[in-house]
Amino acid sequence: MIRSGVDIGGTFTDVIVFDEETGEIDIEKTPSTPGNPAEGVINGLSKADTDIADLEFFSHGSTVGTNALIERELPRVGLLTTEGFRDVHEIRDGTKDNLWDAYEDVADPYVQRRDRLEVPERIDAAGNIVEELDEEATREAVRVLKKRGITTIAISLINAYLNGTHERRVAEIVAEEHPDAFVCTSHEILPEMFEHERTSTTVINAALVPVVRDYLLDLSAQLDDRGYNGDVLAMHSGGGVMTTEAIAYYAARIANSGPTAGAIASQHVAEQCGFENAIGFDMGGTSADVSLTHQGDIEMTDEWAVEYGYPIMFPSTDIETIGAGGGSIAWIDDGGSLRVGPKSQGANPGPACYLRGGDKPTTTDANVILGWVDPDKFLGGDMEATAEPAERVIERDVADPLGLDLTEAASAIERIAVANMCNAVRLVSTSKGYDPRDFALVAFGGAGPLHAAHVAREMSIPKVVVPLYPGINSALGCLLVDVEHDLSQTFIEDATTDAVDDIERAFAEMEAEIRDRLAEEGVDDEQMRMDHEIKMRYTGQWRSLEISCDRPIESMDAIREQFHRQHEHAYAYSDEDQPVEIYGLHVTGRGLVEKPSFPSIAAGDAAGAHRGTREAYFESAGGYVRTDIYGREELGAGAELEGPAIVEQMDSTIVVPPNATADVDDRGNIIITV
Repeated sequence: MIRSGVDIGGTFTDVIVFDEETGEIDIEKTPSTPGNPAEGVINGLSKADTDIADLEFFSHGSTVGTNALIERELPRVGLLTTEGFRDVHEIRDGTKDNLWDAYEDVADPYVQRRDRLEVPERIDAAGNIVEELDEEATREAVRVLKKRGITTIAISLINAYLNGTHERRVAEIVAEEHPDAFVCTSHEILPEMFEHERTSTTVINAALVPVVRDYLLDLSAQLDDRGYNGDVLAMHSGGGVMTTEAIAYYAARIANSGPTAGAIASQHVAEQCGFENAIGFDMGGTSADVSLTHQGDIEMTDEWAVEYGYPIMFPSTDIETIGAGGGSIAWIDDGGSLRVGPKSQGANPGPACYLRGGDKPTTTDANVILGWVDPDKFLGGDMEATAEPAERVIERDVADPLGLDLTEAASAIERIAVANMCNAVRLVSTSKGYDPRDFALVAFGGAGPLHAAHVAREMSIPKVVVPLYPGINSALGCLLVDVEHDLSQTFIEDATTDAVDDIERAFAEMEAEIRDRLAEEGVDDEQMRMDHEIKMRYTGQWRSLEISCDRPIESMDAIREQFHRQHEHAYAYSDEDQPVEIYGLHVTGRGLVEKPSFPSIAAGDAAGAHRGTREAYFESAGGYVRTDIYGREELGAGAELEGPAIVEQMDSTIVVPPNATADVDDRGNIIITV
């Protein structure tokens, strides 16, 4: 079987093609094509010299949805909601990212007020209809949206999570009055309480469907034209893949797919190397994504957002993203302080050294000045680059204004970038009760291995793991996942034995729906696996925790005890004398996909991979020092390196600083002891 995984990033599109029969692996990086993401995918596959007709499995991750939300490149959306609740979407939960900043502007709503229309109806908190839907008023509201040319409509009625009768009827009326419109209903997207979160998720999902659907249809068509007959799978934020047909309705699920693929791959690499605890550090051209694996499991969250105040309530890997990539711009603020990011030069024009018209200093430009990166080796030498433009822009925009020489300016840019990355690592570790000293740092992305050892030293992380193909690690993650669907529902009862029968009935209904979805996607019964979680909280409290359980449920006492232990870890507090209530139920169904098994590499020492030396700057060494350069492709299992050393490969560059050592394991992973 020939498998391909692709990651569509903000700067590069990464491709891995794996032939299971021969064990041959081809990897490629090609510039992303934001105007038409499918074009970058086809370019990458072609560059890998792959006959697309021979592919039997294709899976990809993408930042298309995330970028559309960031840039607000979205269709105009209409919202139909219960009379009196028109402004829920704009009022949000009333908080701000910086609570004490009175001048901070909150993000604009995704639906403008004039496009949020009310319909008379009411369902109470028990799910009973207390006011029938006014169908004529609903028809008039739909006609208004149609006259405005709005073809994407979200429906979010109060308490529809308990009873979706009125939402279904509104959707039917939309189909009758405006058949060309795409419709999302909140009771299907997120059948959970709290109207703001449910409305926000439904609106964002509706807004993304046309964006994601267009590029997926284009990608599917281009692959089909070239002979690919399988499913076009896309990574979703929960850590599985979905078919194009499923994503056509649940588009918001892939808004975090690219970083999630990287988190999956970092977990896999850490497991290969014997680390149960790992921090995934994915630094590309635009941003750095940091995830955490604890005792073999990736940390997850059921609430995340691209813009503060507008949550997406689909399960997602818990990832912290900061604007610290190779293309992050170095600039001086109004107070005269040097900053790096969050603005980026991205794929076009890119850093100045790329010779594509970039005229601002970036982290990559600083790395060139420091001697860490050889511009002649970008993408294995396939990409034209040179140091002279990097020197010019750093001199002009950083060194001269701050009274520094060129090397001091480049070193300052690097140190600030590392400080930014350390802050992201703290957000996933120390801020959540984890000690970084108990973890390994898995470094990948095109720029991650350049900075990882310095981040690890700053955070007292003892080991850094660099996978065999760090620059395409997220693409690799797309080959390591299963087809996955999940469902949740509000379920409020005391967490006692009396609730077990009701929980079992609800789980059975949710399982049946998931099994139907998986069957429609060609998954056999014996390939299906179900995981169950109960959302629990102390009675009267706000925050809940998801507690894993098996079916049939044998003891609520054991589940409550697990809740107390997890509450102690998450909030440094637990009280076994307090009553506990159930808030919701969650079921995840997986259609197991056969995972590729990659071959071991041949043994070999470092001498055979030595390519020479060059001067590279290390602050800890007090200046430029002669540094050994190695080729990653020639490094065999068992090779040992002494810092300072630099390892070059097509998709990334690895920096081993002075007083650090590095070893190569039998899978080709480089393990740096800092």
